[in-house]
Amino acid sequence: MKIGVIMGGISSEREVSLKTGQEMINHLDRSRYEVVPIIVKQREDLIEQVQRAGIEFALLALHGQYGEDGTVQGALETLGIPYTGSGILASSLCMNKQLSKMLLKAAGVHTPAGFYWQDVYDPQAVEQLGYPVIVKPNLGGSSIGIQLVHNEKELLSAVQEARRLGQGILIEPYLKGTELTCAILDGEALPIIGIRSAHSEWFDYRAKYEDGGAEEKVIQLPPVTQQRVREAALASYRVLQCKVYARVDVILCQDMPYVLEVNTLPGMTANSLFPKSAAAAGMTYTHLLDRIIASSLHERKQEWGNHC
Repeated sequence: MKIGVIMGGISSEREVSLKTGQEMINHLDRSRYEVVPIIVKQREDLIEQVQRAGIEFALLALHGQYGEDGTVQGALETLGIPYTGSGILASSLCMNKQLSKMLLKAAGVHTPAGFYWQDVYDPQAVEQLGYPVIVKPNLGGSSIGIQLVHNEKELLSAVQEARRLGQGILIEPYLKGTELTCAILDGEALPIIGIRSAHSEWFDYRAKYEDGGAEEKVIQLPPVTQQRVREAALASYRVLQCKVYARVDVILCQDMPYVLEVNTLPGMTANSLFPKSAAAAGMTYTHLLDRIIASSLHERKQEWGNHC
């Protein structure tokens, strides 16, 4: 099967996407797939490159806006080319942190409180929330533009940075606890990984992508707590209508899991969490890609009928 690995893109996560794409290319089974790298540099590139390459299937290595938000999925559906991961709706919902948080709360999933502002923010409301707080752009990932703020003096620059990266900002209380991530494949939770940053108080960009930036290993939780985390992750996956695979990021605070966000195209670099969780479940990177491709083909056939 002729597979296009689509990577790059125009979001702030372009560099991470290129690393994810290269890692995928390195591990795809050449006896099963003919692999074509497709590097997107601007919006207009995608359709032209995909058509020129004549691919039968798209392996998405994109992250962030115009990649993880449903737009590329929509373009590929228009072209009739099946692709990996969640469909248009789930991709769009999970990219919008505020909307996904509202749906999770309505479904009874714990997620941090806080405020969402599209235009003017209110420092006094933040004061009532209590410092420290986390300031983040409503759209985007890889911890880009997210800052831990300890007082009002630091607030303005953090808000300006988050605003620069997208529409709307979220300000949430900083929940001090154990950072966890729960990878989900085909609706089943893989081993939960605990994260301890080597350089900072929380799991920031450096911790995620620098060698030795964080200690990330399968965590042994008390059975009741582990069940709570798995249930929260799986409920989030179902409520937001994710398909094939996703990664749910959680903070465990006083034995209660709070869902931070759901990633529909989680990072797959050499340092990424999803492949580590799969490895703990006994899967090689190559086997993981085979599973994602096979499940995605099945999912698109379910959605599109015989047109896939």
